[in-house]
Amino acid sequence: MTALKSKSVLWLVFGILVITSNYVLYRTSFGMSILPEDTNGVVLGSLVDFIVIAPLTFLLYQKKFTLKRMDLLAASGCIAARFIIPMEHLQPFVAFTWLGFAIEAALFLLEISLLLSLVIYMPKIIRTTKESPFSIVFAFPQSVDQHVKSHRLVHIICSEALMFYYAFFSWRKEPQEGFTLYKNSSYIALQIMMIHAIVIETLGIHWWLHDKSIILSIVLLIFNVYSVFFFLADLQAMRLNPVTFQKNSLLISAGIMKRSEIPYDLVEEIIVDNEILQKKSSKDTLEFIVRDFEKVYPNVLLKLKQPVEGIFYLGIRKKYNQVAIRIDQPTEFIAELRNQTAQKNK
Repeated sequence: MTALKSKSVLWLVFGILVITSNYVLYRTSFGMSILPEDTNGVVLGSLVDFIVIAPLTFLLYQKKFTLKRMDLLAASGCIAARFIIPMEHLQPFVAFTWLGFAIEAALFLLEISLLLSLVIYMPKIIRTTKESPFSIVFAFPQSVDQHVKSHRLVHIICSEALMFYYAFFSWRKEPQEGFTLYKNSSYIALQIMMIHAIVIETLGIHWWLHDKSIILSIVLLIFNVYSVFFFLADLQAMRLNPVTFQKNSLLISAGIMKRSEIPYDLVEEIIVDNEILQKKSSKDTLEFIVRDFEKVYPNVLLKLKQPVEGIFYLGIRKKYNQVAIRIDQPTEFIAELRNQTAQKNK
């Protein structure tokens, strides 16, 4: 695994070298001194570096090759070439750089159209969310996906909307019935400690920075205020959204940070052996274990027949083959889970 990571980093280093060497060639006295009189061939090679080679090395570093990513990176390369290669050398190929601006503008307009569609469909999204039998942390993202085209920007806005909802508009809500993850832990105390620490830091450092750099002090103030709202929202989402057994699946969330829907017919084995549970979790294990002052372990591990999706803050998604859970009512939870899985696997 370490060898694979090293090879991956080498691609990133190679990409940085490609861009740096072109910068040195056109933006330093040494580079300009070695340029030939007819620079068309050199500029064409540089454009290949910016539009093809550098994007490919970045994709190889990320190990996520898609045509859309390649198009976006190639367009960014066109724009980078426009700013690095002097216009007197770039003039014969300037159309390539304008193509990059055109692609970026088209993508920007696409994202604006997604935002507009989100605003237009918001009444329907709210109505669908209210009609859903699921809690808001599950129902709202599902309603958004139902009415608006799935896109990373939409998922980010959806996550932020949930954060502000739980921070400001959820205080009169009562928790649903279900199994909890946090009551037998120090989770609430830790959240309150974090909020207190941020408030104290804001009061102390903000006034000190105000005399040094007013811009930096304002940026820090905004970040700290946002952090307080985030911790409040996470606390409320944790309190109001217990683990629930639905008709066909188990719904489990840890505040606004992560959630998953686990169909009963995908549960292959329910592991409760402490010796297994206290081993280090593998990378393909999705953990629902809230923070505590001391090291804690799951009290149930679900081994799955097929991977399930874990959805994290800002809409990040990843597949997992196991789910580790530390539940406050392990005996009742395990009994109900065995009952549900036995019915589905008959």
